[in-house]
Amino acid sequence: MVLRLEQVSFSWPSGHNALWKCNLIVPKPGLWMLLGKNGSGKSTLFRVVKGLLKHQSGCITCTSKTALVFQNPDHQLLLPTCGSDLRLQMPAGLVPDTYQYIIDRTLSMVGLEGFAERPLYSLSGGQKQRLAIAGAILSEAGLLLLDEPSAFLDPETQNDLLELVSSLCNRNKFPLTALWITHRLEELDACTGAAMMEKGQISNWIEGNQLRMQLNPLPFGQVKG
Repeated sequence: MVLRLEQVSFSWPSGHNALWKCNLIVPKPGLWMLLGKNGSGKSTLFRVVKGLLKHQSGCITCTSKTALVFQNPDHQLLLPTCGSDLRLQMPAGLVPDTYQYIIDRTLSMVGLEGFAERPLYSLSGGQKQRLAIAGAILSEAGLLLLDEPSAFLDPETQNDLLELVSSLCNRNKFPLTALWITHRLEELDACTGAAMMEKGQISNWIEGNQLRMQLNPLPFGQVKG
């Protein structure tokens, strides 16, 4: 078990219940996807799991360090170059000579080989998201919370990013666990399990293609009229 929420509730000062007796179990590493309308509580859920917001009731158990990857990577990339930004995420106490090796190795893992000296302003949106994921890996996070990471990307780059995260979650050694918020039904085919979030509560996990067919039973690419 990677993550368990039991009867977790969170209310804003206005009295709006963003999470209401919310239950969730992420049983193992993999790519798990959440869908839901705006205001259903998805982003609040991530901030509660990360500890950025304090839930008012219920219990959260997490066996892995968490990292939040924002919809807009510019909100979390801080320093001028890829290498300098990644160094912020690295644990203290490493032998100085190992820093560059670890940075180069991690950049290669996310498809950014040779990018250590590249300035952030020269990166595309997809490359920035890959860098944000590299930072999560370097922080030794085992649970990635991805808040619509493909929202600002073109279709080809969206697919490339999805393939990257899926590969990290399905590798043989040290697979990651990812919770991925999406509105794109085609992304569901790549996930380990999918669930709907509505009014601060989450449904049970089912296969992604089953949920996609429930939401849009028409042939792929067509939309309900």
